[in-house]
Amino acid sequence: MAIEFERLFSGKLPPNLMELLIDRYTHQPPEILIGAQLGEDATVIDQGDTFLLVKTDPITFTSEQIGVYAVQINANDIYCMGGRPRWFLSTILLPENCATRKMADEIFSQISQTCEQMGVAYCGGHTEVTVDLNRPIVVGQMLGTAGRHELLDKRTVAVGDHLLVFREVPLEGTVILATQFAKKVRKLFSAELGEKCRSLLYEPGLNVGPIVELVRESGTVHALHDPTEGGLATALMEITRPSGLFVDVTYEAIPILPEGKLLCDEFGLDPLGTLSSGALLAAVPEKAVKEILTRCEAQGVIASDIGLVHEEESGHILRTDGTAAPLPVFIRDEIVKIWR
Repeated sequence: MAIEFERLFSGKLPPNLMELLIDRYTHQPPEILIGAQLGEDATVIDQGDTFLLVKTDPITFTSEQIGVYAVQINANDIYCMGGRPRWFLSTILLPENCATRKMADEIFSQISQTCEQMGVAYCGGHTEVTVDLNRPIVVGQMLGTAGRHELLDKRTVAVGDHLLVFREVPLEGTVILATQFAKKVRKLFSAELGEKCRSLLYEPGLNVGPIVELVRESGTVHALHDPTEGGLATALMEITRPSGLFVDVTYEAIPILPEGKLLCDEFGLDPLGTLSSGALLAAVPEKAVKEILTRCEAQGVIASDIGLVHEEESGHILRTDGTAAPLPVFIRDEIVKIWR
């Protein structure tokens, strides 16, 4: 089938096009246990005694603390596959019109410090000054490892699994809105609100590693997923896609960050479709729910049981005030709207 000449817009490619490109051009030799597919967090390569996990992701929506984002967001996808992030490489593209030695030093420093804090080796990459950019872009690649009994595979998600969300959404989107539009947020609300939103990058932060460890110690987990572009709504669809199942979730049970809701309302964004790195989505069997929620409460981690996995033909469902409707689909992240 020929690819039609059709304009593409900011954000992820349309799912149908992405599936076509993956099917047509990617390969999955025997050693690739989990390869290229929509919504999958990382590629898993069978190395015999262990699995090698490989992930790459760019940071394109913000330039503030871009090195911190690059490391943490790539690491999250390794954590969500049950692995440990080990080695990080970066491609750093600096804008020709404003690149300085100081800019390069700051990005390298951010990456190095974040890697050191997470026990990751910053071990290579490529850096250049690039024409036709208006802000820096960092493309990160994280490699990690997982033991044969540690790997999490979304194909194990089962009917009746509970869907748990840890921390509030949209955490990352809130930070970006407060950073990119600091003056507007200060004028509309207050300097205190803006500073509180920006500080979320550090507390609770975007790193989900500690939550993954807590959740896995607390009970059986079938799958974990990092809600990035397209927000929680997209993550819900992605966590069940490999098993061919669907979700039935309750809006009122979703932990929405109050400051995030405030900013999303002001900018005309839906919190469920807005960047939510820093939060974590899990599919767990019913027998494990109570222990996980209890342990999270004891550790001061926000944890919410928002719905169930099902196989009905009704598809993905969002219940609001008791009324069922299709879960909204966000082909592109809501935050893209602010740059149109």
